[in-house]
Amino acid sequence: MVGEVGAFLLGERAACVAMGIPHEAIALDPGIGFGKRHEHNLALLKNLAHLAALGSPLLVGVSRKSLIGRVLGRAPLERLYGGLGLAAWAVSMGARVVRTHDVAPTRDAIRLVGAVMQGELN
Repeated sequence: MVGEVGAFLLGERAACVAMGIPHEAIALDPGIGFGKRHEHNLALLKNLAHLAALGSPLLVGVSRKSLIGRVLGRAPLERLYGGLGLAAWAVSMGARVVRTHDVAPTRDAIRLVGAVMQGELN
């Protein structure tokens, strides 16, 4: 699944570049939750580093996804903590853009993960 999604994203990026969109203006989104089975979403999340290595910023949207509800048994408005965990995971695996419903808490979680990754905590 990861290889298939990666190949699709590379093909779409090439089509965008062929239409005149600058390579540096393109971000890749694996589409967590869109037309994929539960196990496919988990595989994509586990292997985000492979997609992050494709040469464009990786965008990930995991906020309030049904994946969180399925794993944690939570309704959409009760999925904040699961979304924060997945956003932090995504950033640690190379995601550079995170789409979220809960901006302030997600920003805080990502800032903290970034500090740890760059050794800025004492």
